[in-house]
Amino acid sequence: MKLKHLFLSGLLLLGAAACNDDNDTPVFPEEPVYNMSGFAKGSDVSWLTQMEASGIRFYTADGRDTECMTLLRDLGFNAIRLRVWVNPEDGWCNRDDVLAKAWRARQLGYRLMIDFHYSDTWTDPSAQFKPSAWQGLTLDELHAAIRTHTQDVLNVLKAQGITPEWVQVGNENGPGMLWDTDQTLSGATYDVQSDGITYPANPANFAAFITTGCRAAKEVCPETKVIVHIQSGNDNSLFRWIFDLLRQNGAEYDVIGMSLYPDADNWQTMLADCVANMQDMNTRYGKEVMICETGMNWDEPDTSLAYLTELLARCRELPACLGVFYWEPQCYAGWNGYFKGAFDDSGRPTIALDAFKN
Repeated sequence: MKLKHLFLSGLLLLGAAACNDDNDTPVFPEEPVYNMSGFAKGSDVSWLTQMEASGIRFYTADGRDTECMTLLRDLGFNAIRLRVWVNPEDGWCNRDDVLAKAWRARQLGYRLMIDFHYSDTWTDPSAQFKPSAWQGLTLDELHAAIRTHTQDVLNVLKAQGITPEWVQVGNENGPGMLWDTDQTLSGATYDVQSDGITYPANPANFAAFITTGCRAAKEVCPETKVIVHIQSGNDNSLFRWIFDLLRQNGAEYDVIGMSLYPDADNWQTMLADCVANMQDMNTRYGKEVMICETGMNWDEPDTSLAYLTELLARCRELPACLGVFYWEPQCYAGWNGYFKGAFDDSGRPTIALDAFKN
């Protein structure tokens, strides 16, 4: 019976293979070839391990159960972005969790971006709070903490043969970074009212924190490009203001990163403004540029496809633009209240991600 099964399996395999016209020997389909170089078509999948631990599964368009990063590679992605927090309460996105995801990405040939938030939780335009362990540190101690944390994460990655191509020193830092009730140390760039605390402008410290993160990353990974990432990529006045402050205060970095989250009724205008902003940033500061985050509501896939197709095409036309990263496209069914993923409620990718196939 066992021999019969082997024989039938062999016949099926031969039947699935093409034949060479000269000698009738089977010619099997070639393995897919993935282009992981050049313009970055990236995906931030920082929630992935947490989603998997919660039982979330991922499927191809025809319903086949599959591993998420493998699926994204088949859809045309060639780079992965991962956020890292200092000491998150639930453990997700800490150093070891980032290493686990980075190792998986490396096995699939992905290039890597590491996004340092320099916080225990989210940093964005509404919150740039220091990690709890850094509260009360002097200015010199803060710089030492930035250096130690940055190099600790990168050294752990490097020990496993993983060298990020890009590193963000901060995340959506329009309002600065490392807020603290100590007004003399805060790296805020304008007054922000949050929880009853006003954070005064301190662009000198902001620029110095950026420089410390940059130098720390370069000491471990000299070829890695360091990104300063700001929200609202269509807002040229915001970018000129922030990057003028950083230039005036001697900040060191390589790339200007942007977020862009349009809606279905304004994407053409926001995209055009963002492209103009990228051109201006390159001309004004001599820096390369990148879309570090983008996305659109999952339930408008046709519009999202049109937006992403145009965004990728316009960015490719800019020699200074390094790539585009979709933020958490694998999210579906309102995971953690987020609806700008690009998978439907059955866990399959929508047609929006077809934009990344070319």
